[in-house]
Amino acid sequence: MQVRLPDGEPVAVGRYGRSQEEVTAAEAVCLIRELGYRVLGWEVFLPRAVARGEVRQVRAVRQVAGWRYFPGAHGVAPCVCAGCVQPGTYGSRRLRERRPHPVDGPAPASRVLLARLDRAEARVDTAALRDTLRLYGLRRRGPVERFAPLAAHPDAGIRQELTRAVARWSTPGADPPPAAPAGDADGEVRLSVAEAAAHRRTRAADLLLAALGRDPSPAVREAAVEGPVACGTPAAAAVLALLADDPDASVRTAAALLTEE
Repeated sequence: MQVRLPDGEPVAVGRYGRSQEEVTAAEAVCLIRELGYRVLGWEVFLPRAVARGEVRQVRAVRQVAGWRYFPGAHGVAPCVCAGCVQPGTYGSRRLRERRPHPVDGPAPASRVLLARLDRAEARVDTAALRDTLRLYGLRRRGPVERFAPLAAHPDAGIRQELTRAVARWSTPGADPPPAAPAGDADGEVRLSVAEAAAHRRTRAADLLLAALGRDPSPAVREAAVEGPVACGTPAAAAVLALLADDPDASVRTAAALLTEE
């Protein structure tokens, strides 16, 4: 659609996906013409409705004009993070296997991770052990009995990573997370347990969250109520009622807001 505007008409001009500059219509035309072959992706915005008398011509545009993702995308390696490539979409598995993301995976096969776990434990390499547990967290299942001894590991980071790893597993026995659930000495571990249990809609998870609702740490008590409400678990109402009279003001405020929602 071709539109004729007064030269002094205020418009905004800029490249697709970036900030725009406020100029006049004449200045926008001059800027676009000066770009030459670099004009791909540039747009002009008119911050008002177009009047009928301003439309001069309507014509069909060839379908080969434009781009598929963004100007200059051809030849650029695609991003394979979990935000850009959703699992289950067309071609996502092949793309993620060809270009694995350092954080979002996909994780190697379970037998490969088990071998890494054995080597890390033999070398007492806590960094390698945490990284292996993080990769196991990207999988749907894992050998719970193999990881159970790590619940007593002296490193709190290992216990915390173990809790995060098994949080979304569908393996029988992964509920509740095997990380000394309500009695770990480290508050950050108990916080991770509260966040992990929120993903479980079982009686065991409800009992665990109810116990964490009495935790000495306000952050753990708050997580014990926020997680169930966000995930819609049966424990939500019980934990909300428990924390309505919490001694910590921030926890009471969070419980009140969640109750209203």
